[in-house]
Amino acid sequence: MTDKLKTEGGFTYAEAGEGPTIIVLHGLMGALSNFGATFNYFSNNGFKVLIPELPLYSLPLIKTNVKNLAAFLKDFLEYKEIDNAILLGNSLGGHIALYFTKHYPEKVKALILTGSSGLYEKAMGDSFPKRGNYEYIEQKAQQVFYDPKTATKELVDDVYETVNDRMKALKTLSIAKSAIRHNMANDLLHMQQPACLIWGKQDGVTPPEVAEDFNKLLPNSDLFWIDKCGHAAMMEQPEEFNTILHNWLTSGNI
Repeated sequence: MTDKLKTEGGFTYAEAGEGPTIIVLHGLMGALSNFGATFNYFSNNGFKVLIPELPLYSLPLIKTNVKNLAAFLKDFLEYKEIDNAILLGNSLGGHIALYFTKHYPEKVKALILTGSSGLYEKAMGDSFPKRGNYEYIEQKAQQVFYDPKTATKELVDDVYETVNDRMKALKTLSIAKSAIRHNMANDLLHMQQPACLIWGKQDGVTPPEVAEDFNKLLPNSDLFWIDKCGHAAMMEQPEEFNTILHNWLTSGNI
């Protein structure tokens, strides 16, 4: 997927395919490659897929929050001249999608949330470990997934580097605090867009009851479960995730 990466207009992003536009929003543990299987599948099956690199660590500390990450998304859509898109968000990415939908509903055709934060205050703190030695970081990263092997050495190295970089650690904390401030519980009722919730049955970061709450509060949502799956369904069970989502997208929901 890295061969599809381009940097222009102040944005770094991957783009492929033709058709209705899906914008993928990653989380804090957010390498774009987490969505590699989803990116490849949908860009080859009738959709245009874009994954922007979110400026989690490049905004000034005072601006590192959910509100400004949603503003970044608005700027990105304007730059790409996209009036209306399907938003797919995991973890923090789901929260950004929800905040964006609240403020720019006309720009959102549908919402796809997987392991999304936005309702559950512990989610942000639990999905990203505090400072610690390598073994501790590795253990915390493994707990995000059903199968600990999903936390590859590359992923653990990346998390370890982030939590031990003082400025990145402060920015992570700033995002987490802003996510707690921007709890979306009272806003979901007003979101009329079709919403697809795909959740790991063993998600320990945003547990199954969070998915059920999203499903209750969003007026036009469908909830699908994936077994033997933790917080990152598109990474842990990509084939099942892609099948569920493709069926949902093509069965008249949008």
